[in-house]
Amino acid sequence: MHDSIGSTPLIRLKLDAPPGVEVSAKLEMHNPFAMKDRVARHMLLEARRLGVLEPGAPVIESSSGTMALGIALVGRSLGHPVHIVTDPRIDPITLAKLRALGCEVHVVDRMSSHGWQSARLERLEQLRADLPGAFWPQQYSNPDNPGAYRALARELVTDLGTVDVLVGSVGSGGSLCGTARALRRHNPDLYVVGVDCVGSALFDQPDRPGRLQSGLGNSLQPANLDTSLLDEVHWLNDHEAFAATHDLARDQQIFAGNTSGSVYQVMQHLARHSEPGRRIVGVFPDRGDRYADTVYSREHWDKHGLRDMERRLQPREVVYGTEVHSWSRASLQEVRPVPRKLLFVESNTTGTGMVALRLARELDFEPVLLTSEPTRYTGLDDTGADVIVCDTNSVSALRATVQEHFRALEIAGITTTSDFYVPTVAELATWLGAPGNPAEAMRTCRDKAKLRETLAREGVRQPRFVVVRDAAAGATAVAKVGLPCVVKPVDDSGSTNVLLCTSAEEASAHVAHILSRTVNARGLPTAGEVLVEELADGPEYSVEMFSVEGRHACVGITAKSVTGAPYFVEHQHLFPAHVTPEVAEELTRTVRAALSAAGVRSGPTHTEVRLVADGPVIIEVNPRLAGGMIPEMIRLATGTDLLEQQVRTATGREPLLEPEFARQGGIRFLIADRTGRIAAVEGLDRAAAVAGVDRVTMTVRPGAEVRPAQDAYGRLGHIIATSERPDDIEKVLDAAEQEIRFVYEDEV
Repeated sequence: MHDSIGSTPLIRLKLDAPPGVEVSAKLEMHNPFAMKDRVARHMLLEARRLGVLEPGAPVIESSSGTMALGIALVGRSLGHPVHIVTDPRIDPITLAKLRALGCEVHVVDRMSSHGWQSARLERLEQLRADLPGAFWPQQYSNPDNPGAYRALARELVTDLGTVDVLVGSVGSGGSLCGTARALRRHNPDLYVVGVDCVGSALFDQPDRPGRLQSGLGNSLQPANLDTSLLDEVHWLNDHEAFAATHDLARDQQIFAGNTSGSVYQVMQHLARHSEPGRRIVGVFPDRGDRYADTVYSREHWDKHGLRDMERRLQPREVVYGTEVHSWSRASLQEVRPVPRKLLFVESNTTGTGMVALRLARELDFEPVLLTSEPTRYTGLDDTGADVIVCDTNSVSALRATVQEHFRALEIAGITTTSDFYVPTVAELATWLGAPGNPAEAMRTCRDKAKLRETLAREGVRQPRFVVVRDAAAGATAVAKVGLPCVVKPVDDSGSTNVLLCTSAEEASAHVAHILSRTVNARGLPTAGEVLVEELADGPEYSVEMFSVEGRHACVGITAKSVTGAPYFVEHQHLFPAHVTPEVAEELTRTVRAALSAAGVRSGPTHTEVRLVADGPVIIEVNPRLAGGMIPEMIRLATGTDLLEQQVRTATGREPLLEPEFARQGGIRFLIADRTGRIAAVEGLDRAAAVAGVDRVTMTVRPGAEVRPAQDAYGRLGHIIATSERPDDIEKVLDAAEQEIRFVYEDEV
């Protein structure tokens, strides 16, 4: 039954409006029960996908209206017992439907300190204690509520192309905020109008629990209400809302509830004052059948003296914060809060992670690091970041943490500087409606086997490859790709366990070694797959790109040098690479094709390419900023701060990629020439004093056991330098490196 939800009608309304103004109503009432059916389906299916809702487990929710019906519809159709907590305001028709659907309905008998809402929540907490394993969708704080309305936005775009003005009622904040956030990606100039009721506390008005309207308004501040998305708000009193609902039935032959009537009233006003050519859309949430004894009842009107209330035919314009009693409107553009918290899910440990946290604060954001192990990060205390400890290897745990700690309007964006958490961040960004990439695209990039298969389908050049899932298949894979070959895990980082093999026996042994590892350095489960691929013999480059809405802009190309066989440890970077314009264009064109094939839409990418005899081949697409201090080298060489641009794209801003100047930048990594324990490091001051050297950084401390590096984590430090003359940069790096001496304990 839940498959019938969505694809609701969009109709043109007959209104008094200037020529060329289109006014349409999205009839969400044509879902099986009403608009909240979308939310119930999305929430429960997501909970089942994540394992938060086990098969057959109870579902409980607090609602007096259409959310209860949606949960009943979807929950019961999926085989779950459903418990609804409500209050005496519930209408008889809704109550009858819930019981007919097989729900257990719990009606609280009195208000608590914050009205009916808080009384229901208190009863719900009792139920949670009595029903272990029960799932509570939490419509007021769960981002799956607004997330459900991405589908509604897609339907509007399909039907209309562009929406200029969106009008919707506000209760939990989900429908209007979710639809608006999604539509703004198609039209950044979308104007959003919220409709509330007099006596609701949503927009800094005094709470009046005796208000008669249902389906909109609230006594609490829902975490899903993101007022930064709204441009103005209208309030209607009970008389005005009920009368407008009668007008809607009489004028447009739409028998609806008071939420739709209120939206209709505001739409009429907007249409009369609209510029020609504008498209106005209002969302009509529910049908009128459950309002037969209230909105459509003369006796109900008389009982509550509705006709004695003021009824304005035009809104009174007020300054936001002014107490209202009848139809009024206020602009939110001057008082809209600016989201300031930028969430980071873990960080890299070898490069720019802590720098990114400090930079976020310098850009007036409040950095928040979500991590399972704060002690992993040297210098974390100096960043000024708030730290929340949670299980970052669990998407459901991360979602619960974010939902517990933050309201929607607080969050400016979410990002990471760690390879391992890029897909997780993409999934969370989608959940939050924040800027970001499709999660599937990020999973494709992070899984080198999946990337290889994707690029092969799209005809993007890359080495021959075979994906191996058991050690016995290693020799067969070698026969297909040839020798020498590269054997590597499909899902690790920093050249970890990447090995050049010169025999089938060596390759098979390394395949077995990789498959024996079940978790990586972050405790995440490994993919259980190995890539055996042809050695691409040629110089290596990385192409640094930033993407905005699928447009891929090239920042520049880095020349990379790696250690000798059998490992691939990067020991020098030069930016910009010394290549001809024709080669640069060919490298960039190949990378753009790879990014488009993988589905990358937003933010930085660091793509490794080998230039072989007949052109570039893709080695890896890393869907994050370059590591290994490459962003810092580029900043010194061009003035472009790529970390700042990552923060900008993570918070929905355009990256600023135009260079301020042009110098040659270089990084030299310090690598041990033998195994031993470090007693001291000499010559650091002399190295730092070499002309052109910007900094010398050591990542190893006396007493550490070292060996020749087998991956990026085995490097001991680095030198960063710049030069006005491209030909001089390696001389500067050589001179600085020659000043540094590692003293081993057996030499003392």
